[in-house]
Amino acid sequence: MPETGQPTGEERIDRELPEQDASELAHPADTADHLESLELEEQIKFIKRLPVRDAASSIAEMGHHERIELFQRLNLGMASRVIANMAPDDATDILAGLEEEHRRSILARIPPRDRVELRELLTYDPDTAGGVMNTDALVLHQDLDSDQAIALIREQVEDKEIPYYAYVVDDESRLMGVVSLRELMIAPHTMHLEDLIQSQRLIAVHHETDQEEVAKLISNYNFLALPVVDDEGKFLGVVTVDDVINIIHEEASEDMQSMVGAGMDETTESPWLYSVKKRVPWLLLNMVNSAVAAYVVHLFEDNIAKITLLAVLMPVVANMAGNSGQQALAVMIRQMAVEKFERKKFWLGVLREARIGFINGIMLGGTIFCVVWVLTQNLLLSGVVGTAMWMDMFVGCTAGASIPLVLHELGRDPAQASTIFLTTITDSVGFLSLLSLAGLVLLGG
Repeated sequence: MPETGQPTGEERIDRELPEQDASELAHPADTADHLESLELEEQIKFIKRLPVRDAASSIAEMGHHERIELFQRLNLGMASRVIANMAPDDATDILAGLEEEHRRSILARIPPRDRVELRELLTYDPDTAGGVMNTDALVLHQDLDSDQAIALIREQVEDKEIPYYAYVVDDESRLMGVVSLRELMIAPHTMHLEDLIQSQRLIAVHHETDQEEVAKLISNYNFLALPVVDDEGKFLGVVTVDDVINIIHEEASEDMQSMVGAGMDETTESPWLYSVKKRVPWLLLNMVNSAVAAYVVHLFEDNIAKITLLAVLMPVVANMAGNSGQQALAVMIRQMAVEKFERKKFWLGVLREARIGFINGIMLGGTIFCVVWVLTQNLLLSGVVGTAMWMDMFVGCTAGASIPLVLHELGRDPAQASTIFLTTITDSVGFLSLLSLAGLVLLGG
């Protein structure tokens, strides 16, 4: 962002404090790691000793919760100077995590031009292209020739975070094309940008496009950045490959944690009350679901009393089906994360997993049949256990593949608490199949 009225990159936030050797760390990511190892008060002291640009870039590399907590303790003057020297997307991410009154106080202290830009960025959904885009991009008018464009880039590039491409616009700021710096360097001197992009297939995303879809496009086309436009095709900003790395990391972490009912953005440094609030609702749901499985067992307590070995075999059947279902669940969630959703294709994937569950169920059911027969010499009991495992593994695989799709169709995160629902299904079906078959075959109904 422009730094009008702000300290230069060499000016320290607090000139009175002596410089520390630790402030000479080679890279902002290294400085961020060092900051996160300090207590909060030490972090503030350390930040004061850094040049304002270094402080801004280092804080931007910190974890989300850590930098929000740090900003909550910085005085408003220091906080506003750091925000003014951050890339717009990083500044927006921090401001969005602060309370409304605190955010307004910081915005009131930064230059008007930056304030307007940040307020506009804060209006976008943080999980969309608009919410993660950076506005520090090179923008060129289509009437410029290559020499004029290069001269203009030389004037602007120092203040731009994204120098990989230049974005060509018309009089209405509509995006007309994208040129790489290499294309500009080898273009004829008098060639106009309009001619340079004439045969180009423009690839851009709307500001409401989900960030996961943006990440897939950048990965698919091997771009370093992808332009973002509004409803009228006007250029708004770009999503860069470093943003995509963060998106992929965040989405993978969210999926993993969401599957078990933990908070999507939880870390080991998250406030413990925050984690409690995120987890308790799903734990309560899990308790209700477990009660369903317990009720199934209660219905057949007479059968268990007559054949006590059933109590030993019940968790074996349920656990094998649960593991089988988890495999299908993991494959389906990963596929949905890396590919564009196509309903027919993914439901065919469910049929594939059902087939795998059917075959694995026969193989593992046959194995447990042999084990139980060797131990008990009871052919009927062995058959009951083997059949129950086959049925439950088939159901587990089918359910594991189906749950993410059902959640998606309901407009929910496909990974959200999916393991909780899967466990309920595999436990209930496993107990029901084993105990009911035992009642029919071994006890005559």
